[in-house]
Amino acid sequence: MPSDSYEIIVVDDGSTDGSAAIASAHGVQVIRQANAGPAAARNRGAQAAQGEILCFTDADCVPQPEWLARMVRALDAPRVVGAKGAYRTHQRELVARFVECEYEERYDRMSRQTYIDFVDTYSAAFRRDVFIANHGFDPSFPTASVEDQEFSFRLARKGYRMVFVPEAIVYHTHDRTLPEYWRRKFGIGYWKAYLLRSHPERAVRDSHTPQMLKVQILLAGLALLLILFSLVWSGSLWAVAGCVLGFCLSALGLLRRIARQDSAVLVVAPLLLMVRSLALGAGLIAGGLRFLARRVDRKTSLGWFNQLAKRTIDVVGSAAGILLLSPLLAPIAIAIKLDSPGPVFFLQERVGSNGRPFMMVKLRTMVDGANSIPLAEEQVAPDSILLPKRPDDPRVTRVGRMLRRWSVDELPQLWNVLRGEMSLVGPRPEETAVVEKYEDWHRQRLAVKPGITGPMQVNGRAELDLDERVALEVDYITDYTLLKDVTILMRTIGVVISGKGAY
Repeated sequence: MPSDSYEIIVVDDGSTDGSAAIASAHGVQVIRQANAGPAAARNRGAQAAQGEILCFTDADCVPQPEWLARMVRALDAPRVVGAKGAYRTHQRELVARFVECEYEERYDRMSRQTYIDFVDTYSAAFRRDVFIANHGFDPSFPTASVEDQEFSFRLARKGYRMVFVPEAIVYHTHDRTLPEYWRRKFGIGYWKAYLLRSHPERAVRDSHTPQMLKVQILLAGLALLLILFSLVWSGSLWAVAGCVLGFCLSALGLLRRIARQDSAVLVVAPLLLMVRSLALGAGLIAGGLRFLARRVDRKTSLGWFNQLAKRTIDVVGSAAGILLLSPLLAPIAIAIKLDSPGPVFFLQERVGSNGRPFMMVKLRTMVDGANSIPLAEEQVAPDSILLPKRPDDPRVTRVGRMLRRWSVDELPQLWNVLRGEMSLVGPRPEETAVVEKYEDWHRQRLAVKPGITGPMQVNGRAELDLDERVALEVDYITDYTLLKDVTILMRTIGVVISGKGAY
């Protein structure tokens, strides 16, 4: 890239090693501040930056010549707001080479995904307007740990799209010794416990962490406890052996990769795998205890208990609903087919939690191919991003009008609930074209699963504009309780009977 197309900013976060002086000597803009941690330092640099795209790397990284161009190119796609590059190392120590194999395993995992939710700042890029609108990295993380993960999780929760760019490479000095490796993994686990207070769903899945690693943490911890228990009961040694066997089986995938990529590392790999699991587990326990009483901002997320309870109610409720209401589908299907040609069910892509698309199922209430039939010009509000919904829409069939009047067309969405794509109660599932036009604050509604019913349906339905709808849904998420779900379900019965806004 031509040198006049970018600027380099170095933020001196109270360092004492002379880095700022070296940067100044090379004509780089240097911002000095008292030590406040890497999150605050990066945010300070982002505020000073003039460009539309922010690219981050760490002080211990050496970007390759094409790194910047490749990171920026990834954001040429207008829907993409963030990108993540890759680590490499020239080191020959076995521990460092094992770390490189770890990263390669995760890069393979991310390469298979169109979009990711996990971006590290050693090689990262974000659109500046989105970065600023979301307040950057969380400065309550005082040290380099998982503050970069936390920011990307916040963006993913709003449905923003980020991509992995494996060819955008920076060279790094990995851990060289076993104690270094232990300390880093313990620190990651420690601060991950703090992160999970605000993002409990990330304990289940993210685009970077192998699921087998979570199994290994549990098995290693259980084996250690059983070894201690064996001091009073020798019979527990059989259980220890079972845990060790399970641990070894869970590690076969990574060990096969190491054998292909760098077979010499197999000498230390089993030990380092166990150290990794124990260090992460110990860090999670220590951090969990340390941050147990610390208040966290959960304005756009549900806690552990609420998520589990809500999902349990969804599974039981949707399964019962499908069983009880399935006899109604046959006569309704016949009526739909007799009324107008076309399929019984209507499938349409909608946007679910964290912006993930899914196919929502409804009973067809319009003529076949209605989406390709334009509405009259006067029916479309020019200043609205919501697709119009009119009580006199000529595309709606006679049977469809009756189904809409009693909201019967929504019943097949019980299948979406059972599959985990929707909830019984939540924000209304939005069409992709509408979400693409959202302002940043609108995206808060994507933090939870959409619902068959929700605050919008019991407070005006189609009569609400977008801002009114989103305000109700954000309030629902911010002050969520299970009682609120029960109340909305009860109110939905009255709304359906009244038929207000049902068209």
